[in-house]
Amino acid sequence: MDTAERELGAENAGSESSSVEIKVLFFARARDLTGMTEFSLKISAGSNTQECLKELIAKFPSLEEISACMVLALNEEYTTESTIVKDKDELAIIPPISGG
Repeated sequence: MDTAERELGAENAGSESSSVEIKVLFFARARDLTGMTEFSLKISAGSNTQECLKELIAKFPSLEEISACMVLALNEEYTTESTIVKDKDELAIIPPISGG
């Protein structure tokens, strides 16, 4: 194994331990756009909810439609886009609700 292969192996080993997995819940229009009620997202440790949202839009481009007006909740509490997520957290994507 040469130096480049060892470095690559070390990088890959490090990336496994430097990521977190969160559960994403989709409600209302977000559920309609993704076709899913929940999704498991693996993201780099230290990422915030905005980075999670960007990753979700990359995986589900249709979410772009509601991205400007959705509300986020982390572990059942409303949150901002700068909140850091931790392993096993639950992020809810809540689009605007309309009705009468």
